[in-house]
Amino acid sequence: MGISPTARWFACAAAALATMPAAAHADDQVAAFYAGKTVQLMVATAPGGGVDLIGRLVARHLQKHIPGKPSIVVQNMPGAGGMQMANNLFNSAARDGTVIGAPLNGMPTGPLLQPKVSRFDPTQFVWIGSMYRANNVAYVWHKSPVQSLEDLKTKEAIIGTSGPGSGSYDLSILSREVLGLKYRLVRGYKSSSEINIAMERGEIHAQIVGWDSIKAQRPEWIRDKIITIIGHFSLEDPPDLRPFARIADLARTESDRQALRLVLARQAHGRPYFLPPGVPAARATALRRAFDATMRDPAFVAEAAAMKVEVDPMTGEAVQALVEQVVRTTPVDVVERVRKMMDAP
Repeated sequence: MGISPTARWFACAAAALATMPAAAHADDQVAAFYAGKTVQLMVATAPGGGVDLIGRLVARHLQKHIPGKPSIVVQNMPGAGGMQMANNLFNSAARDGTVIGAPLNGMPTGPLLQPKVSRFDPTQFVWIGSMYRANNVAYVWHKSPVQSLEDLKTKEAIIGTSGPGSGSYDLSILSREVLGLKYRLVRGYKSSSEINIAMERGEIHAQIVGWDSIKAQRPEWIRDKIITIIGHFSLEDPPDLRPFARIADLARTESDRQALRLVLARQAHGRPYFLPPGVPAARATALRRAFDATMRDPAFVAEAAAMKVEVDPMTGEAVQALVEQVVRTTPVDVVERVRKMMDAP
């Protein structure tokens, strides 16, 4: 004889009630741990860039949603295209839930593409969420000799970059080596804001950066046409980028398209945040749920809108699955091809 729907409901309810005291106890323990503590949000760039500005926005609101309401302080750790911060969190940082990383979005593929400087396994990090799916754009100064993708096929543009692992570097190399665009790279900048300053001084012509970053940092440049957006790197067709050329359309072969997909996978997880490996499960879960709550917080959403930053979040679980998929399923020959490109001078 089968179990009646009523009996099944009572059985499920009883099971749920049985777990409530344990869950409440875990929540109390997490709150007791964080009460009075300070959490460090480690940003992989120098102050002033898009990753930094948006990280500070998240920090201002996230602290309200963590049990125990700890304070959050932002610390900057630029270097090696963002790999220095990732290496630090994997190998040296506290694993108790008091350190959160705000990486460049190319970091998860670092061990595949920059193995010499990457001393971490991105699948072992605890990803707590992403604020939105990102899209990179290429833009040039209004006085640049290059003003379009067509120009860039025959004329050289000097582009500023921080180094391997950053969108400015990786996408410049990809554009040059796969798509034949004539970029000459100048490396060593610590943030996109430094590159913008160099552009104002006439030292460089171009930059590749997140669409969100340029809107947050220099919206007047777009409004007043001080820069020219020559294209975007999305594999899709976001509505606000439809007026601009899709650079990926220049790919000629399936091998070219696979190389693009590997590097552009970073755009799917967008603007992510993570914890070092080994953070106690209850605290990791609490931080994931705090991140989710922050993304729904009306005050956070309003401030993001004022900064012209989109909020289109992913849960930590979704980011974790995406990172694992990219790292574990990308064909070896594609990884080798792109890695050789990244080693190009």
